[in-house]
Amino acid sequence: MRLSRRWTEKAAGEDGSASIEFVVAGLLMLVPLVYLVLALSAVQAAAFATEGSARQAARAYVRSETPADAVAAVDRAVRIGLADYGLEASSAEVVVTCSPEPARCLTRRGTVAVTVRVSVPLPLLPAAVQASTPLAVPVEGRAVQAVSRFWAGEE
Repeated sequence: MRLSRRWTEKAAGEDGSASIEFVVAGLLMLVPLVYLVLALSAVQAAAFATEGSARQAARAYVRSETPADAVAAVDRAVRIGLADYGLEASSAEVVVTCSPEPARCLTRRGTVAVTVRVSVPLPLLPAAVQASTPLAVPVEGRAVQAVSRFWAGEE
């Protein structure tokens, strides 16, 4: 009996502290986890945006009648694709490469590759931190489309 009385006397001084410890420890682990989910979702959204924009831009390019129309179609496709995911099209870098003749993209059986690059800033960081240290994740999407062997547009 004596052992159990000592045990209860020692434990009596800690009434109610377990719930406080649980809340504090839970918050200390939950806040970084929520931030990690936010950051990863922003990067994943940018990955979807760049991939989809590059794919649609390449498709639009090879379906155009003239090279001038193709450039305008690429610009439209990238702007719309990035806007769907809340990204600024002005911050994107778009590169169009062609093969087998780099100077003439719209040649029969040629291929057009469109690469879209954006930098995704980490969420919830104040402007002062981002001004001193650029904290952004670069994301790139690339797509290749073949020009139809029946293409009959202007060159």
